[in-house]
Amino acid sequence: MNVAEAVIKCLENEGVSTVFGYPGGAILPIYEALRHSTIRHVLVRNEQSSVHMASGYARESKHVGVCISTSGPGATNMITGIATAYMDSIPLIAITGQVRRDYIGKDVFQEADIVGATEPFTKHNFLVTKAEDIPMIMAKAIKIATTGRMGPVLIDIPKDIQMESIEFKTIKEVEIAGYNPTVVGHTGQLKRIIRRIKSAQSPVIIAGGGVVLADAKAELAKLSEIRKIPVIHTLMGIGGFPMNSATYVGIIGYHGDEICERIVQRADLIIIVGARMSDRATKNFSLIRPEADIVHIDIDPSEIGKIVNYQIPIVGDAKIILNDILEKLTAFEGACWAQEWLDEAKKTYQIDLNYEETEGVCPRMFLKALSNQLSPDAVIAADVGQNQIWTAKHIQYENDRKFLSSGGLGTMGYSLSAAIGAKMASPERTVVAVMGDAGIQMLLGELGTLSEIGHKVIVVILNNNLLGMVRELQDNAYGSKSHFGIHFSISPDFVKIGEGYSISGCVVKSNHEIPSAIEAALTAKGSFIIDCRVDAAADSL
Repeated sequence: MNVAEAVIKCLENEGVSTVFGYPGGAILPIYEALRHSTIRHVLVRNEQSSVHMASGYARESKHVGVCISTSGPGATNMITGIATAYMDSIPLIAITGQVRRDYIGKDVFQEADIVGATEPFTKHNFLVTKAEDIPMIMAKAIKIATTGRMGPVLIDIPKDIQMESIEFKTIKEVEIAGYNPTVVGHTGQLKRIIRRIKSAQSPVIIAGGGVVLADAKAELAKLSEIRKIPVIHTLMGIGGFPMNSATYVGIIGYHGDEICERIVQRADLIIIVGARMSDRATKNFSLIRPEADIVHIDIDPSEIGKIVNYQIPIVGDAKIILNDILEKLTAFEGACWAQEWLDEAKKTYQIDLNYEETEGVCPRMFLKALSNQLSPDAVIAADVGQNQIWTAKHIQYENDRKFLSSGGLGTMGYSLSAAIGAKMASPERTVVAVMGDAGIQMLLGELGTLSEIGHKVIVVILNNNLLGMVRELQDNAYGSKSHFGIHFSISPDFVKIGEGYSISGCVVKSNHEIPSAIEAALTAKGSFIIDCRVDAAADSL
C-alpha cells in the first residue's frame, strides 16, 4: 500500500472511528485513502476547530483524538488548537500535509515550517522523510500522545511521500529511547505521604485536571471520605470530585471562592493531586503557611517544584498512587476540622429560582435552572470569559457530569467545537456548549458543522454585547471609567444565523422566560440555540 493508505490503516488498527479535518492539495492522498476507509470524516469550517473537536472527542472518549489539515495556512490555522491541547494535556494526533521534499525550504506555494512552528507546544512532532518509517512513526506518535502526561503530537508528511509504496507492517510494541514515563509512585515517598496524612491536624486536598485525565475520581472521593479531608479543585479539576459531597468546598484560583483561600491558609498539610498550580489556579502563593507541608502528586516530573517547593513530591499516575495510599490508611474517626467552613460553602451557590426580574437575564439563575434540568451524565463545554466562570460555579458537577473547557491557554471559540467532538464520541449523552457572544463569533461557522453531523448539541450564548471578562480586568486595573475596545456596536441575530444552518432557537430576555427556553431546548429534536440576553453589568463572581 502507499503511505497515505498506511496512515489510515494505522488509525483503523488503533480503533479510531472519527477524524476531524479540512482537505487541501498537500493532503489529497491521505483524503483519498480516507475515502475508502471505515473512518468517519467530519468537515470543519476552520482548521483550528478540527483540533478543538479532536480535543472534545478525546476528553469524552478517553481515546486519542485525530485532526487533519493541508500544508501552509491549513497547518498554521491548527496552531492555536494544538497549543490549547498541550496546555491541558489532551492526547491528540495532528496530521498535516507538506509540500514535496524537494520543495521544502524554497518558499513554494502553501509551504510553512509547521514542525518548527509547533515545537514549543507539542509533546513531540515528526517530519516524515522516509516512506518506510511511517508505521513506526504512527506507533510512536500514538504512544507518546496517550502515555505519561498526555498531549498533542504532530506528524508532517510531504505529499510525495504520501504517494510512495511501502510494505506495511503492524507495529505491536514500540520502544522509544529515553521515553519511559513513571506511573507507579516511589515506595519511600508513599510511606512519607501516608505518615504525614495520619499525623495531619488540618489537611486539605487540591484536585486538578490530572484527576480527571487519570480517571481517579473514585479514589479521590474515597480518600476524602475516609479521612474527612476537605477538597478544593482548580478550574480544570471540575468533575474530578462530586460537588454534592459532604467534604466539597469549592474552586480555588483567580476567579475562585474566598472560603477556599481561608481553608488553605489554615491547613497544615496540602495534598495537590494532578495540578500544575499555575498563577490562575492559585491566585496567591502566599496563602500557604510556611510551616505547612505540601504533597504534590503529578505524572509530569517537570511540574514538581516548578512553582512551589514541595516537601513530599511523588511522580506517577494519580489513580495508581491514590490506590496505593488508600491501601495503607484507616478511617479517621473524628469530625472534619473544617466542618464550619464546609457548612458555609454549601450556602455559597444557593440561588432562589423565583425568576424575579433583573436588568437582563441573571446568568447565575439561568445556569442553575439549566443544571436542575440536565441529565446526570451531561457533558458541558464552557468557553472562555465570564461564561466559563459562571458555568464552572453554577452548574452542579456530580455523578457522571463532565466539564470541558480551555483552562491553560484560555482559548475563545473552544466550546462549540469541543462540544461537537464530545457529541461524536458519545451521541447518547446530552451535550451543552456554553459561550459568550464574543466567543461564538470566533468560530461561528462551526454551526454548519454542527448541523451536518446529525447529532444534537444545545448551544447557550450568554450574550451581553461586550467582552465581559476584559471589562472586569479593566475595572480592576484602571477603574470603572477605563472601558475601551470591549463593546460591539453591531451584534448579529444568532437565532437567525442558526436558522440559516437549519438549527432552531429562541431569545431569552427576562428571567421568567428561562423555564420555557430550557424546556424548548431539551425537547427539540435537533440542535438548539438559546440566545440569553444577560445583564451587561453582571460580573463573573
